[in-house]
Amino acid sequence: MVSLNTPLQGIEQAQDAFDQAASKVVQATTPTQPQAAQQDQVSLSDAMVSMLQASNDYQANLKSEQVSNDMQKSLLNILA
Repeated sequence: MVSLNTPLQGIEQAQDAFDQAASKVVQATTPTQPQAAQQDQVSLSDAMVSMLQASNDYQANLKSEQVSNDMQKSLLNILA
């Protein structure tokens, strides 16, 4: 059962990371100073990279879960 818990935990962590990054994007406001604009732009870039990374992590863990399910089905078919 350990093989099932690890991808599920990874999916949950990826979802949390995505949610945190998305909230940073939502909280971004229009800057009033040019220096603040540059800082916000970098922050938004970091948040978008975090969102993409979380999305990739989610997909990888989901695929791992699917492979685990397929392996269990194959094992049950062999034993049956």
